[in-house]
Amino acid sequence: MRISFPDGAVREYENGSSALDIAKSISEGLARKVLAAQVNGQVWDLSRPIADDATLKLLTWDDAEGKSTFWHSSAHLMAEAVESLFPGVKFWVGPALDKGFYYDMDLGDRKMNEEDLLILEKKMNELAKQNNPFQRKEISKADAVKYFGEKGDEYKLDLLQNLEDGGITLYSQGNFTDLCRGPHIPHTGFIKAIKLTSIAGAYWKGDEKNKQLTRVYGVTFPSNKELDEYLAMLEEAKKRDHRKLGKELSIYTMDDDVGPGLPLWMPNGTIIIEELEALAKETETAAGYKRVVTPHIAKESMYLTSGHLPYYADSMFPPMEMDGEKYYLKAMNCPHHHKIFDAEQKSYKDLPYRIAEYGTCYRYEQSGELFGLMRVRCLHMNDAHIYCSSEDFANEFRAVNDMYLKYFKIFGIDKYVMRLSLHDPAKLGQKYVNEPQLWQETETMVRKVLIESNIPFVEVQDEAAFYGPKIDVQIWSAIGREFTLATNQVDFNSGNKFKLSYTNQNNQPEVPLIIHRAPLGTHERFIGFLLEHYAGKFPLWLAPVQVKILPISDKFMDYAKTLLGKLKNADIRAEIDDRSEKIGKKIRDTELLKVPYMLVIGEKEMNENKVAVRKQGKGDAGTIATEEFIAAAVHEIKERI
Repeated sequence: MRISFPDGAVREYENGSSALDIAKSISEGLARKVLAAQVNGQVWDLSRPIADDATLKLLTWDDAEGKSTFWHSSAHLMAEAVESLFPGVKFWVGPALDKGFYYDMDLGDRKMNEEDLLILEKKMNELAKQNNPFQRKEISKADAVKYFGEKGDEYKLDLLQNLEDGGITLYSQGNFTDLCRGPHIPHTGFIKAIKLTSIAGAYWKGDEKNKQLTRVYGVTFPSNKELDEYLAMLEEAKKRDHRKLGKELSIYTMDDDVGPGLPLWMPNGTIIIEELEALAKETETAAGYKRVVTPHIAKESMYLTSGHLPYYADSMFPPMEMDGEKYYLKAMNCPHHHKIFDAEQKSYKDLPYRIAEYGTCYRYEQSGELFGLMRVRCLHMNDAHIYCSSEDFANEFRAVNDMYLKYFKIFGIDKYVMRLSLHDPAKLGQKYVNEPQLWQETETMVRKVLIESNIPFVEVQDEAAFYGPKIDVQIWSAIGREFTLATNQVDFNSGNKFKLSYTNQNNQPEVPLIIHRAPLGTHERFIGFLLEHYAGKFPLWLAPVQVKILPISDKFMDYAKTLLGKLKNADIRAEIDDRSEKIGKKIRDTELLKVPYMLVIGEKEMNENKVAVRKQGKGDAGTIATEEFIAAAVHEIKERI
């Protein structure tokens, strides 16, 4: 059989060879590192025979699919340990996560506590060292029902209801057997470092009417070094948690009387919002955008025209009925912008037509999904729509991506990737607009722009918007946490739905292509990201309080007020710490508030019209003339350094 590798190489092997056989033929060192294999796009066990010609990718810890297989196998190892300590336990599902895994289980009347996690970790390490192989067994539905029926396992019997003969497999390792489609790593010995992180409750099937199960979370690694690095990152992440910093720095607050997922922006947070808006407006004006403002509600008929109803009805607040009409809180800005485009006749000379808005949208996120600023019900979106001809599309789409890159540089975002989300042809007319040719054409156009722009991207099936392909921008914070920041979407459907047109050069009506873009995403998500990215230590231009004046004693208060006036005249956000406290305490407290600059003033500074400068996190920066400090600060702010 002919096996094709990702680098384009093609080699011949005996029919029935496994991916592990093939890995060994390349290198024994490689074979020791391989965890699973991707055969014709599907992830398989390494030991599974390959019957015919195939494409093959050998998966290691460095591959996302390799990690996922490793962590799913670790969930089975944990289940084996749990079964040894809690006889009679029944298991529901145990998937891999982005980082680690969990398993839902029914412990009967027993409870699991933090001490049990330490005992389970010890048992898992003991079992891992036995190097027990993960063994796959195909089984008929009747035999599977009999096997789990005899065990009285209602959870696995429920799973079996939706399975058919030919697709049912059991996996065993050591003394543990589970219903599972796999794949798994070759044996438990690959798992070298184990940490069970938490215990939680989880309703069976996510339904609060069902029994509450015990959910145990964990993470594993192929070496102790990687576990130590991960635990150190977790500790740093706790310090950078945007919910903790948001409260400490008076950025935002939540209130039960206002409602869950509806943040109240405090003065400090509002300053950050205004600075981000100023950056967006400045950037967009230079790029030829015009600003618009649209209402927070609209009639049902508009969302029926756009297609958002019924597609997104579950994510929209229930309608209000007035004057015999249903009105919805705005969940997205695009239909409103289409109406603005349509308000006046356009010709090809008016295109590309770019309109932008920081529009307030409302989405009914499920209560269990709300999370600080990352998942909210009221969001302020850096939204814009570009209406263009197909000839202009590539330049416009490229310009939007270039805007992303500019923002990445300003905010110090070094690691990012664009996710090109494509449609699934099998779901046309259901999840996606039934226009197969337009899907193919627009996906090809977007892919071509990304390749020509040399922008790193990955392709993901079945994640497009219902009206066209899109790019989701994945970014990583300073400590390596991944966030979805923004989107850049192609829309070949709304123009027809809203009967939008412009007069082309032949004086004929033509439907524009539409680009939806939001480079800074929402205030909520982006500020949440920035709090964690900067650990609350915002750059000078973005800091709510940029300078704190610290008089050594009250007799220098008049000089402090004069200095404050000069700073404010230069549009520098400054405050005086006028408390009757020792200067050491003032410095410590200002450090905790993460103010970029402290100006300590005493007798010498007052007499010489100078300031003793301390920089956040770096300490004493020397004494300089007041005007010199102000000039340097103004430059740092203006250039957004």
